[in-house]
Amino acid sequence: MFRKKHLIFLFQLLAFSELHSQLCEGSLGDPIVNITFGAGTNPGGPVASTTNIEYYSSDCPNDGYYTIRNNTSNCFGNTWFNVSSDHTGDPNGYFMLINAAFERSEFFNDTIRALCPNTTYEFAAWVMNVLLPSACFNNGIKPNLTFRIETTEGVMLQEYNTSDINITLNPEWKQYGFFFATPPDAAAVVLRIINNSTGGCGNDLAIDDITFRACGPQLTSYILGAQGTTKELCEGQEGEVKMGCYISAGYKNPSYQWQESVDNGATFQDVSGASDTIFVKKISSVSSVTKYVFRLTVAEAGNILLPSCRVASGPLSIHINSKPVTNIRSNSPVCEGVPLVLSASGGSEYSWSGVNSFSASGESVTINNTKLADSGIYSVDITSVGGCKQTDSTVVSVLDGPIAATTFDNKTICEGDSVVLKSSGGSSYLWTPADGLSSDVIANPVAKPVSTTKYTIVVENEAQCKDSATVTIAVLSKPKANAGPDQEILEGQPVQLPATVTGGGATYNWSPAIFIDDVHALQPTVDPVSDITYALTANSVAAVECRLTVYKFMFSKRLLYRVRFHPITMV
Repeated sequence: MFRKKHLIFLFQLLAFSELHSQLCEGSLGDPIVNITFGAGTNPGGPVASTTNIEYYSSDCPNDGYYTIRNNTSNCFGNTWFNVSSDHTGDPNGYFMLINAAFERSEFFNDTIRALCPNTTYEFAAWVMNVLLPSACFNNGIKPNLTFRIETTEGVMLQEYNTSDINITLNPEWKQYGFFFATPPDAAAVVLRIINNSTGGCGNDLAIDDITFRACGPQLTSYILGAQGTTKELCEGQEGEVKMGCYISAGYKNPSYQWQESVDNGATFQDVSGASDTIFVKKISSVSSVTKYVFRLTVAEAGNILLPSCRVASGPLSIHINSKPVTNIRSNSPVCEGVPLVLSASGGSEYSWSGVNSFSASGESVTINNTKLADSGIYSVDITSVGGCKQTDSTVVSVLDGPIAATTFDNKTICEGDSVVLKSSGGSSYLWTPADGLSSDVIANPVAKPVSTTKYTIVVENEAQCKDSATVTIAVLSKPKANAGPDQEILEGQPVQLPATVTGGGATYNWSPAIFIDDVHALQPTVDPVSDITYALTANSVAAVECRLTVYKFMFSKRLLYRVRFHPITMV
């Protein structure tokens, strides 16, 4: 499986640097043999590559038996680990579970075919000691394996011993392996796995993913002009991407073949004619592929046509990034003076431009105190995470706003009087508050407030733009007069009129102005010669101004006072 191949590749340097004296200092090819034991439901079927151990169809095999499982649990009174999956973590992937025979024996034997002559190969396998540390009174037998590679005639090419495979605190897969070279005439080798320990309490193990891979010179691939091993391009962009590879010493007469993958490296196909260390990929603007993966494979000249003989460089990628899917919005049309809000989405960076040399950055921007001159086209360059740009634009309209006007800002009237409020500047009007108004939706209502009131007029034009102004109407109270009761006097006997006025700030006037000492006094003295009626008029100071302005109204109250005259009869 692809995932297993790559896990082996990732861990090879760490595992092998500790375990064998001969190191592959170069690059590896794809596994030409990958014994994974398959996948499926439990149990898996028997394998042909065994010798002295027998197949067991259930979990927890006894000494001298093996089984094929995708998990194992509760074996021998829970003295084995519960292993939930194979070494790659595939819950359906099988592994070989072995309870070793009592005697030292060879338990695995397989012939590996289709190898290339005069080629170095890596052999590797993943092994787990399944015995718990507490089992066998903390003295369980440890597996000890020997891996041996021979020719089909029995000539040993390489041998490697794992030493005792220690017990671990938790289930732990560990990779073991070594490198060997095939003879000039070899097309197949024999793999033998021997368990050097004896059976009994312990010597229980699992094995998985037995692989053979070609080993060759170190291949270091690059993309010209790119940072790292990935070149980022944008959708619809045409161009050429130049790739190359440095090859260390190792082959006498190397041959080269570039390969391409369009499924993210799951499979590779040879690129026709790409047989040099330099390769140029031409990218079409109409390509539907979003990711290309390339690598250079190398082998001796006579073996380059055989994939099993090649080693491969690390992958080089070309990403075709989609352009941002843009969405630009605004609150246009706006009235003059109202903030204009522009926003966009679809990217990670935004660069705005517009009329009057406007520029800004960010997903959302605001223009305050808009003017008619701010109308026009606004554009934004949107950049995606992959560096691709897309430009979008919108047309913005700033509407002419009305100017609310009144004929006066404030006015003083007397209690009970009214005044016309005049406004202009729009096509519709709304006064607030409506108290004391003849109408709150006309330009010039009559106002007759009972107390001082601040009125606000909101005018609106055909574009529904608004403006406002205010008018304050101050209301002054009228004075209140009381002349008291009628008086009766004797001839020649003066009397003071007992008048009173409340409200403050008033002036007084009595009429008629005869037989009275002071017509402007509040309580004058009178001495009429016959019956007479006096009238008192009390005016507030403001009332005079009101009469000058609103002359058909009076803030004064006329009260009548009657003084009856009685002649003296002489005795």
